[in-house]
Amino acid sequence: MGRWNCRYPHCCRVELRAQNQVLKKGVVDEQANSASLKEQLKMKDQSLRKLQQEMDSLTFRNQQLAKRVELLQDELALSEARGKKNKKSAESSSQLSQEQKSVFNEDLQKKIEENERLHILFFEADEQHKRLEAELRSRLEVLETNAAQHQAVVDSLTRKYTDTIEKLQNDKAKLEIKSQTLEREAKDCRLRTEECQQQLKNLQAALGSRLEESLCIINEKVPFNDTNKLKCRGYDEFKSAQPLHSFGTRIGSNRYNALNVPLHNRRHQLKLRDLAGQALAFVQELVTALLNFHTYTEQKVQIFPIDSATDTISPLNQKFSQYLHENASYVRPLEEGMLHLFESITEDTVTVLETAVKLKAFSEHLASYLCFLRKILPYQLKSLEEECESSLCTAALRARNMELHRDMKRLTAVFEKLHTYVSLLALPSTKPEGLLRTNYNLVFTNIATGLHGFHDILKDISKHYSQKATLEQDVPTATQKLITTNDCILSSVVALTNGVGKIASFFSNNLDHFTTSLSYGPKGGTEFISPLSAECMLQYKKKAVAYMKSMKKPFADSVPYEEALANRRVLLSSTESREGLAQQVQQSLEKIAKLEQEKEHWMLEAQLAKIKLEKENQKLKNSLSGHLTETIQECSVMPNVAEQKKETTEKGLREPIKSTSLIGMLTITTDNEKAPDVESREDLIKNHYMARIAELTSHLQLADSKSVHFHAECRALAKRLSLAEKSKESLTEELKLASQNISRLQDELMTTKRSYEDQLSMMSDHLCSMNETLTKQREEIDTLKMTSKGNSKKNKNR
Repeated sequence: MGRWNCRYPHCCRVELRAQNQVLKKGVVDEQANSASLKEQLKMKDQSLRKLQQEMDSLTFRNQQLAKRVELLQDELALSEARGKKNKKSAESSSQLSQEQKSVFNEDLQKKIEENERLHILFFEADEQHKRLEAELRSRLEVLETNAAQHQAVVDSLTRKYTDTIEKLQNDKAKLEIKSQTLEREAKDCRLRTEECQQQLKNLQAALGSRLEESLCIINEKVPFNDTNKLKCRGYDEFKSAQPLHSFGTRIGSNRYNALNVPLHNRRHQLKLRDLAGQALAFVQELVTALLNFHTYTEQKVQIFPIDSATDTISPLNQKFSQYLHENASYVRPLEEGMLHLFESITEDTVTVLETAVKLKAFSEHLASYLCFLRKILPYQLKSLEEECESSLCTAALRARNMELHRDMKRLTAVFEKLHTYVSLLALPSTKPEGLLRTNYNLVFTNIATGLHGFHDILKDISKHYSQKATLEQDVPTATQKLITTNDCILSSVVALTNGVGKIASFFSNNLDHFTTSLSYGPKGGTEFISPLSAECMLQYKKKAVAYMKSMKKPFADSVPYEEALANRRVLLSSTESREGLAQQVQQSLEKIAKLEQEKEHWMLEAQLAKIKLEKENQKLKNSLSGHLTETIQECSVMPNVAEQKKETTEKGLREPIKSTSLIGMLTITTDNEKAPDVESREDLIKNHYMARIAELTSHLQLADSKSVHFHAECRALAKRLSLAEKSKESLTEELKLASQNISRLQDELMTTKRSYEDQLSMMSDHLCSMNETLTKQREEIDTLKMTSKGNSKKNKNR
């Protein structure tokens, strides 16, 4: 795995280089095509300019010819005018002029034809140039867009592969670190396993010696055996005989063997608790579905066929609705009984049918719910018959109602069957003689088949009720309330069907576990004789666990002396810092407690001061009002006395009054205008200080939160900086390796290039030498042929 992680970035780089080379080749080809098209465009521009110059020269010549024609026409007019004077001269001149005119006309016709031909050629060349220019421009735009797209693809691929390379490099670094840590952990684990193996060997040897000693003692000095066998043949029998040593006699009865504590099977208990938890969840779903079904059925009875809001329903439906209203008191205990059964199954207990006492309570709750179903069944059947007899019921709806009539009977019968089997399972914990142990498997299989039958009946009810709901929607008097109630009943029936299906599949899947777990019990005894013996066995088990815990003495962890000396300073600093922090925490807690007490004290003082202030203000108002009334009464009777009273009241009002508050003591004069100033002043000071305290606390909290936030950010940035430095180092190393590889490849390329050039030069020299030798050989062959021909001629002449 490590080798693959090491090679994976190299493969990515090779693939990236290959793709980059392909893309570069395509870009270079497109650039070459664009350059060739630009050159063609330049050539066409040059030809266009030449044609324009020729066109300009032709237009200039045409203008000259036009001017020449005008001059000739003028001369012709003058000659005609003169011809009238001199007929003779005119005749001769006319002949000359006609000859000249014919010559000029021929020249002019030729020039016009040539000009027309040149105009046509110029127009064709211009059109062709424009068409070619448009094609080249469109092609150039397409090529530029393709080049831009290719460049964008190249850029995106480079970014993508650089990101992937960075990620792979980071993963590689992380995996290397992880592999190193795993290697260290593996080494530690190897050392620990070796130590554990050594300890296990020592323990096995010690236990073997102790077992031999104990077996010898048992065989020699323990005559008791609680099984039917005469001799104790092993450690298992000895362990099963331990709880009965106090009897002191040889008894092989199952009555006493049932008191033996079985071996604790923790896996068995955890599996049973898990299964009980799943069963509890399924029962909770079943209970909610049953509650919804009965509640919505009650609503349906009050709506259809007669709505209770508009008219009174029949007494039968009233009684049926009253009974359905009581469904929660019968359905809820099922969930509670299952919850108590789940709580009774713990990891420390021994769970079999003889010890499952809470199963009896669940059976009783199921029996009460069955009584409820039996009570409402006649009313439900009569209600369906009454609905069939109504005028709104059609034939199809009547058929669906009769099918539901049969389904409800089957549903109650299935509940009776399930209650019978559950009550049989509850017998071993109360009356063990009521159910033999050999019949346990049969009871469990019958429960599984009953649950599957229950599921099939609910499927039929769901099917028939959905058909019934669709038919009731077509009734002319169907209201929206009826439609929604039917939908709710149908959803509750579907939920009930799903819940029962889950329970049936769950029970069938775990049927083997339920049947095999029944053999879990005491050794030496084939069964529990009574629930009392099972309870005694559980008490013995608790006593045995407590005894084993008391016998178990934990060994104190020791630290090597050298390691303790090496880590002494660290330990002292850590303990000092821990003690200092503990002292600071204790001091802060004491300060907080004191501040809370002071806060409560001052709050009480503030309340008392407020009450006193209100009393003083009330007294002051009462005294002032009393003085004023007295002065008014005396003024009406005795004006002189009124003047004296007025003076006394003014003096009394002007006397200073001491007022105490939370801030301090204030002496004021009881003037009506200045009385409220004291309260306003005190309130202003109090509000100022409270606002100041709130502001300072908010600033302090903000500063604390900022400091904590900055500290966390600094730690995160430090971690990121360390990771960035590590990645930087790894990237620099890889960059060095890449540069070295590039330089090595460049050197190899240069050497191969030089070698190829040398080989080519050598091959060319060799070819030249071979050509020279061939020419020499041909010359020699020719000379030999000539000499042979000359010799043959001489021979012929001779």
